[in-house]
Amino acid sequence: MDHLENDFCYSFPAVRGVQAGRPFYIATCPLRIIPKIFSYDEEDVPPELRAQRTLNKSRIPEMSRYLVDNPDDYVFSALTASVGSEVRFVENNGAPNIGILKVSMNTSILINDGQHRRAAIEEAIKLKPELAQDNIAIVFYVDEGLSRSQQMFADLNQNAIRPSTSLSTLYDDRDPSSRVAKFLARNAKPFIGFTEMEKSSIPIKSNKIFALSAIKHATRSLLRKGPKDEISEIEKETALSFWNQLNEQLVEWKLVQDKSLTVREFRQDYITAHGIGLQALALVGRELLDMSQESRIGALVKVREIDWRKSNKAWSQRAMSHGRLSKASTNIFLTTVEIKRQIGLKITDEELEKEKELLNK
Repeated sequence: MDHLENDFCYSFPAVRGVQAGRPFYIATCPLRIIPKIFSYDEEDVPPELRAQRTLNKSRIPEMSRYLVDNPDDYVFSALTASVGSEVRFVENNGAPNIGILKVSMNTSILINDGQHRRAAIEEAIKLKPELAQDNIAIVFYVDEGLSRSQQMFADLNQNAIRPSTSLSTLYDDRDPSSRVAKFLARNAKPFIGFTEMEKSSIPIKSNKIFALSAIKHATRSLLRKGPKDEISEIEKETALSFWNQLNEQLVEWKLVQDKSLTVREFRQDYITAHGIGLQALALVGRELLDMSQESRIGALVKVREIDWRKSNKAWSQRAMSHGRLSKASTNIFLTTVEIKRQIGLKITDEELEKEKELLNK
């Protein structure tokens, strides 16, 4: 590799390691350099000739906005890249495996994992140029051809496990609706002690009723909020009040809280023990919040009279589909309309038309 002496090179302070008998290098790089030196395969190249997936451009705005909105408190994981064989590692004296990685400017550097982060960095720097001075970690592997690069992509991604929505909600303090969901899990009567904080699906033998993610999505619907919309203290207290008022009218919720009905029996027999019931009640609730307090209380009292058992024919083809609960958006809509009908809320012509169309499919 002596020809590197005559080439212009990128020089990265790096640490050398070994995996499966092959050297790899961990380095840091200023964000401003990332778009200039790291490439990804063009989208029009056939999949069998690429080393990674095509770029999903719809993901880029959210990722770049994350950087722009949190310049003092963001975390971006390392990029993984294959670099051509025109590299040399120069060790520091007295410090084996610590030194400078020299990469010829004539060699290709291909991202194996992190092409969306790379594109997001490029967009974020345009919006907030001061981010250019920050650094990101890079893991370099020496390129051994397309086959090896494709295998690296498969290995890096097939073992990645995405955290559950509930766990992401639990750990996310930036998202307003996640913060409110955690507040409600600690303070709203139907959720205290009955919220599954980690899993988005409740195990059969669990003593929990609602997933934290279900509380988040239902409350977001209740308050008419988008995924990143701010939620005021007044709105947070409004949500708390609604769920507590609803709790007083849902007999089965109170039976479980009083230990007169087991969680397992509740989840086995009633739609109000599941996310679809919670979501439908939230959609009804946002209409109730538009009413006067007297009218709202009158409508809520009628909730007590509804038969929430899965065996109730009113839920057939609505909450229930082929004998099983379904949380598809159409089922949530049909369940919401039926709840409105049973508590005497007005159903719009548009809702009636859509209901008829869905039930006749």
